[in-house]
Formats: sequence, C-alpha cells, structure tokens
Amino acid sequence: METIPLHAPLDDTSWTSCRQPQVLVLGHFDGIHTGHAQVIQRALDYGAEHGLPVGLMTFHPHPKGVFGRSEYHRYVTPLMEKERILSRMGLDRLYVVQFDMSFAQVSAQKFAEAVCALGVKHVVIGFDYRFGHRGEGTAEMLKDWGNDCFTVDIVPAHSEDGTKVSSTRIRQCLAQGDITKANQLLGRPYLIQGEVVHGDARGRTIGFPTANVNPEEPYIIPAIGVYAAKVKVGGTWHDGVLSIGLKPTFKSGETVPTIEAHLFDFDADIYGETIAIAVMDYIRSEQKFNSIQDLIAQITADAEEARQRLAAMDVESMFSCAAQER
Repeated sequence: METIPLHAPLDDTSWTSCRQPQVLVLGHFDGIHTGHAQVIQRALDYGAEHGLPVGLMTFHPHPKGVFGRSEYHRYVTPLMEKERILSRMGLDRLYVVQFDMSFAQVSAQKFAEAVCALGVKHVVIGFDYRFGHRGEGTAEMLKDWGNDCFTVDIVPAHSEDGTKVSSTRIRQCLAQGDITKANQLLGRPYLIQGEVVHGDARGRTIGFPTANVNPEEPYIIPAIGVYAAKVKVGGTWHDGVLSIGLKPTFKSGETVPTIEAHLFDFDADIYGETIAIAVMDYIRSEQKFNSIQDLIAQITADAEEARQRLAAMDVESMFSCAAQER
C-alpha cells in the first residue's frame, strides 16, 4: 500500500499528481472497527469487480483535536497503526490529508471537486459522513455533486446489540476498562505497540520481571487495572499479564500510568525492542498493598487468572482477521 500525504490548498501538486481512475473510501476511520470494515470491504469488492485500485482518504490529526478537544489527541488507531491495519486489508493507496485550520475552511463543494480531480470513479462512505467547512456536506450532497464525475455508495449503519458501532463507543469502553466489548466492536483485540524501556526493575526482584512499554504513538490507554494479554516479541505471541497503573504500593502523586507486561515462561533480554501488546481481558482494578508479600500473592493470583482466561479464549479466531496479523 502506498501512503500519500495531501494538504491544502486543494490545487496543490500533492493532489494533482495523484490523478488515477480509482475507488475511494472517505472517512476518519479511528479504530477501523467492524462498521468501518464493512465500508472498506464494499469499496474493495467494487474495485475488484471493475478492475480499479482502491484508496482510502483519512484526516490527520483528528479534526476534533484541531478544534480543541484534547481527548482527541489520542487515538484508538494512531496513524502508523492505522497504516498497518489498512495495508493488510488490501488497499492500494492511503491518502493522509493534513487537517489544519486552513483545510477546515475548505467548502464542501470544493472538497467534492478535489475528489473528482483525483480521478475517482466511485466513492464509498458511511451514512453519517460529513465533510467541508463546519461539516456542511452530507452523504446525499456528495452523491448529487459527484453525478458527473463519480458514483457514490452510501453504506448504512452497522450495529451491535442494537447500538451503532462507533469510535466514540469504543473510546468509552476503553476508558471504562470494558476491553471485552471494545474488542467485540473492533473485531480484533485492542493493540498497543511500543519500545521496551528500562523501569525501576522492581518486578524482577520479586520474581515477576516485566517489559515496560513506551507506546510509539498516542494510543488511548485503557483504564487503570490488570489485564490478561498476548504479547508479540520478534514475531512470536506469548501469553502474559498486563498492568496499567500508577504503582500506589510504591509511589504517590503519580499521574501518568505505566504499561508493564509480564510474559509467562519468558526470560529473554528485550530492552530496546518494539513489541505489540494485545489487551485481551480485564481482571481487576489497581490496588495499594500493605506489604510486598501481599503484592506478590496478588500478582501470582493475577498471573494464574490470566493463564486460565487466555486458555479459555478462542484466540486463533480473534487473531484470524488479516488486518490484525503481523
């Protein structure tokens, strides 16, 4: 998959040099959840049927973040993560539009004209897609404006348990620690990738060495607590237990949670390596312990609980999505 950066103005050569007959998917696609997957698959099917390459246009940074919503400075799928997933879905091109205040002023009709100028023959969008200055453009308007240039396929809402699947809903699940529901809506385990960095090495001294992970991108960090996890190191997945927390037994006043994974039956030196953590199941909230012995007993219980939960999961099925395989 080729990644192509675009920016305002819309007659910039970054746009005009990309002209090619193609299918285009439009949207922000934070999360690339099961609803997004349906939209993307419709485009891939159309492209295959008509012999056209398929591109997807996303916007970065998140428009809501540009307009001051600080919670949108973090993502379910940050840009590099989004690229990895989309590439495995079979897209030919990823257009990344730099969203800034200049681009925010572009009218809906001007944006539609720019899509036409790319050579697009068919557009696929979700039913609630909005575009242009202050979101003035609707799916139906794009259909009207594209009449002489491209056709438009408007995909209806995708629901789970009677509620529309959305990135907002997934964000809420992650904030609440409801990783089971978040993974169901995503159609794959929630994943955080980052470098293993040096911590305080306390885990090793009590018999539970951990990989301290510094996320490589601004991922949304799930709620503080302990989770069952799968950890990928050097191409191999390992079972483990994940702690996201402020270490109240040892510290006070911490505000930034640490991400630590203890891998079962694993003793290699992986400092400096990039690993991927798939968050599989929530076990418990973080606690402050009165003694190291109490802490060790609880970690032992957590590890056993994580082993049992992972063993009971159909992990192969959860990882069977081509977008998740690495």
